[in-house]
Amino acid sequence: MLNNIGLPGLLLIAVVVLVLFGRGKISSLMGEVGKGITAFKKGVKEETEEASKSLESARDVTPEEEKDKA
Repeated sequence: MLNNIGLPGLLLIAVVVLVLFGRGKISSLMGEVGKGITAFKKGVKEETEEASKSLESARDVTPEEEKDKA
């Protein structure tokens, strides 16, 4: 069903959405989507850095040091 939409169908859908919601509402919605994507990327970057730090600290502990601690 969705394979047959094509460019004219997409343009018609875009015009209908623009008429229903208005330019201001769509603009603010796209701004919120952009903020969400930015926050998501920041969260992924922070989590990746945290995981790499914990991995590095786990590598620093050798089995001999673990025996001494116990």
